[in-house]
Amino acid sequence: MRYGIAVLIGLSSLAGAAQQLRFDDVVRNLRNPDPSARMEALTLLREAKHLEAIEPIAPLVIDPVDGIQLAAIDTELSFYLVDEISGRKRVAFIIEVRSSGRAETAFAAGPLAVWPRAVPALLLTNLLTAVDDESQKVRVEALYTFGAIAQRPLADAHAAGVIQALDHYDPAIRTAAARVIGRLKVTQAGEALIKAVNDSQQPVRFAAMRALGEIGETSAVQALTQQFEHYRKGEGAWSALDGLARIGHSSSVPLFTARLSDRDPFLRRAAAEGLARAGDRSAVNALENGVSTDSSPMARAAMAFALQKLGGNYVARLANGLDSDKLAPQIAAYFLELGAPVAPQLTPHLKDPSESIRGNAALILGAIGGKAERDALQPLLQDRSSEVRRAAERAIERITLRGA
Repeated sequence: MRYGIAVLIGLSSLAGAAQQLRFDDVVRNLRNPDPSARMEALTLLREAKHLEAIEPIAPLVIDPVDGIQLAAIDTELSFYLVDEISGRKRVAFIIEVRSSGRAETAFAAGPLAVWPRAVPALLLTNLLTAVDDESQKVRVEALYTFGAIAQRPLADAHAAGVIQALDHYDPAIRTAAARVIGRLKVTQAGEALIKAVNDSQQPVRFAAMRALGEIGETSAVQALTQQFEHYRKGEGAWSALDGLARIGHSSSVPLFTARLSDRDPFLRRAAAEGLARAGDRSAVNALENGVSTDSSPMARAAMAFALQKLGGNYVARLANGLDSDKLAPQIAAYFLELGAPVAPQLTPHLKDPSESIRGNAALILGAIGGKAERDALQPLLQDRSSEVRRAAERAIERITLRGA
């Protein structure tokens, strides 16, 4: 059977009818009452990487057998991943974070970890249904898979489903729901997130504060300011200030300015980002001083981003930071936020002597670039580094998938 599926994928167009029959036979077994037959069919379709199987596999996401459910969720995720994920490792210059499950790791790796492929509505619906499964592992894997592969804007029913998860009895699901809402910018969730800021569990509260910023909920500015004043330091203070920084409301500028010299580098980073998004130039002198003298590379990168956002020319400074494993995800997020307007300034860094800078610049341009950047990526297909060649291939494919 394993040999048969390999032949199925490799058959010439002359054998099209037979090829379709073999695929159909495997898909039919996804509905087989025998769990072992369903699992075998699922394994074959995963190994074949047959994208047409995404929708037929979706019903198994809510299969009565936990093992099949988990395998189906993982298989669906695999169809969207740019590279396989297992633990902490470098994958085409994306540094993944260690977490409890593969779906959460993929989610934490950010939008560059997945292809911008269409996701069937049935798959999204079933992933949200699985969030109420009896097994916590199924619940968590389902919700983070949803967060990793879903695209904005969500359909109303799917937005309602993830908002409902904010009131789940499992705090791990409430935390995941807040993170997913923030990533997917579910703007309808403002009221529910403000309520979650007072959740009994600290991780839920912190995730809700950050998510309020990600969805740009201006009505939460007062509540987040109060939370910052309550915590004053540590992750609670950073979560509140990060939320405020993402909203970037003018009323928060005095707070951002005051925290630009805070002892905590996370607070300095958030303060710089807040000034950038508020569009306030009153602290430009302090930012220009800090971008070269601050003791924290993370805070210096945030200040470079702020200065770029406020009209400066700091793309090169940011691009140089792509050589750092620790800074690359942070700086990549800045470039994704700055978007297409900075693509021409980033393109020359495809010729940087550093392999990491060339590879990371390629991946970012795949997300924000268009035809001109796709053409500029072509020479990297012959790069001396296999990792850079792979990054260029993925970037070109991403631009093609985006139709840019």
